[in-house]
Parts: sequence; C-alpha cells; structure tokens
Amino acid sequence: MILAGAGGAALFVATHVGNAAGGVPALGGPFTLTAADGTTVTDRTYRGKWLVLYFGYTYCPDVCPTTLNAIAGALGKLGPSAEKLQALFITVDPRRDTPKVMGDYVRSFGHGIIGLTGSPDEIAAVAKEYDVYVAPHPEEGASYSVDHSSLIYLVDPKGKFAKLISGGLPPDRIAQQLHQIIGQSS
Repeated sequence: MILAGAGGAALFVATHVGNAAGGVPALGGPFTLTAADGTTVTDRTYRGKWLVLYFGYTYCPDVCPTTLNAIAGALGKLGPSAEKLQALFITVDPRRDTPKVMGDYVRSFGHGIIGLTGSPDEIAAVAKEYDVYVAPHPEEGASYSVDHSSLIYLVDPKGKFAKLISGGLPPDRIAQQLHQIIGQSS
C-alpha cells in the first residue's frame, strides 16, 4: 500500500497544521545520511538551495520510479530555475539500498537527483522528522515490499519545511508548483 494523491496530502496537512505556526506543518529537522560516493550529507549540506525530498526505495515496483521520473521531468521543465533546487531521494529500505545501489538507481533518472541512505536508525530518524509512513514486509523474503507514503517535501533554502506536493502528479503540475513557490521567494 502506498499513501499518495492530492487527497492524502490534504489529509496529511490537515492533521499536522495544528502543530505549527502559520498553517505550515511542523516537519523536518536535522539528519545525517550517506551519499553514493560515501560522503556524509546532512540537512545543512545544501543550504541556500530548495530541497525536493522524496522517500522511497529502489526495489519499489511502481510509485517510486514513477515519482522520480516526474520529479526529474519537472526539474527539466523549470529550465534555469532548476539550479535553485536539489532533489534528494532518501531510502526507506536501508537494508538493501546501499550507497552504491542508491547511486546506480538515481543515475537513471538524470537531472542530478542524489540518493541517500544510512543506518536503519538514521533512516528511522529522518523518516520520523518528516512523519513518513513506513511499513516493511520482511516476511516476504529477499524480495519484500515496503509500504510508504508518497509525498514530495519542499524545504526552503534556510532548511525550513515549505510545502507538500502529491507524489502522484505529472511533471508539468509538479513544475508549476515548484515554480510558483520558488518564484515567490525570489
């Protein structure tokens, strides 16, 4: 089961708005993860850029590759404005998603999407910071699935959560939302 769609995003926001001032959900926070080249990446690594965060896993049969293709397509549609953004794909399956696996996987989507992994505790901590739903099904053996929410998180250049975008949108709609919010901040 994947939790996605505009209705899911609206319900998510409605249940979290009370936790933050100004109607923006209280999401995000510090994290320390590992990139494909083995370097340590923290929540401060890309300060000065908008972060487009998506949580999923490389063995995901459908929603993750579809959403990552949509994010890559959206970044392509933004033209020079895409330089203000950094897309990060954070695994929810650190057992299988090693730095090399993540690097090989995100390379196929282009547009500079960076794959991040970490220890199970590090992944659990960042998933908790963003209130990501994660439910692995390890009883299925080596080819187990992981249920997870399918939302795109937009974090502003100062590291503050800014917006949720449905993971089920096509590239042009994602690009439109990204352009609108980064354009407002210019």
